[in-house]
Amino acid sequence: MNLSFLKGKALLLVSALTLFLAGCGTNELSTLRPAGEVGQEQFNLMVLSIIIMLLVIAVVTVLFTIAVLKSRRSKKGEDFEPADVAGNHTLEVIWTSIPILLLIVLSVPTVYYVFKQADTEAMTDADGNVNAEETVINVRAYQYWWEFEYPNEEVVTAQELVVPTDQKVYFNLQGADVKHSFWVPAAGGKMDTNIDGINSFYLVFDDDASQEADRLFYGKCAELCGPSHALMDFKVKALPEEEYDQWLADMKAVEEPVQASSEDAQRGEEIFNNSCMGCHAATPTSPGAMGPNLTNFGDRDLIAGFLEHDQENLEAWIKDPESFKPDNKMAGTYELTDDEIQAVASYLMELKVEEGSGDVSSLREPAADEESEEGGN
Repeated sequence: MNLSFLKGKALLLVSALTLFLAGCGTNELSTLRPAGEVGQEQFNLMVLSIIIMLLVIAVVTVLFTIAVLKSRRSKKGEDFEPADVAGNHTLEVIWTSIPILLLIVLSVPTVYYVFKQADTEAMTDADGNVNAEETVINVRAYQYWWEFEYPNEEVVTAQELVVPTDQKVYFNLQGADVKHSFWVPAAGGKMDTNIDGINSFYLVFDDDASQEADRLFYGKCAELCGPSHALMDFKVKALPEEEYDQWLADMKAVEEPVQASSEDAQRGEEIFNNSCMGCHAATPTSPGAMGPNLTNFGDRDLIAGFLEHDQENLEAWIKDPESFKPDNKMAGTYELTDDEIQAVASYLMELKVEEGSGDVSSLREPAADEESEEGGN
């Protein structure tokens, strides 16, 4: 069989597969399925730029085809000489103006959205403090996990970000060790977390899109930050405002770590308090801990950001975290026997926050108190 024919078929197959794969994507992890205001605006810019590029390709292709068909030697003859257009000011103005106009068409909405999406003034009040009327979340990126602090409610969690839908959620981003990048593809573009400053932006999570994605979106680190960069994932739970407020109230109501129930878990709790408490907290307070906050660990969907959430995987992770996430800070900081690891895992799986245990009205008390004080003054 002709070798060139086989190469042609292979090229055609690869092209077809590329076309089909380009359409792949899921609701929870795709920039082509925007799940909020920011993501939709950025998607619209992508569509606009693609339309402009296709228009340019179409025009060039048509002009090239016309030139080839009309200027064939069989039609024009051997002695045909094309007209000399060098120095033709009209043509020079046309082919200079068209690219400029196209760039203006693309740049105007781009610049507008850049400034619009960078507007985070509402996240602070007149005194420069966090605005109690807005949803503000402080994000700290570590090798290789994420901490999420809700300063208005004094709640801290890790690895699983919970946000309300259909409203602006403001983020303060900072890196704790090296540069990382915070990215929820379905919700909007990425932004770096630097160690020498704070970057701020906002996202909006559409409630209908969240329902289609089972209220779970995937977040990524988009900046190469070490050997386990590809495993530095987190999850985003987008809840209606009422459910979000209840979750916050439930977390805020946790004043002491959950008491272990089973005998094995009780032994694990004692080991945890002696060996793990120095890095991990089991109450939703104190941001900036050395390890992820574990208050609601038993309620999470994944272990270490990517492992299925069950005791077997948890025991394997505690036993040898280096084999799962190379160069992570947890490896080599403790020595536990297999029996002790099993006991600790049993305790951690019981760390759950009781649904409906918190008083939602308590979330509004600080703001109400401030208003009362201002009124009194």
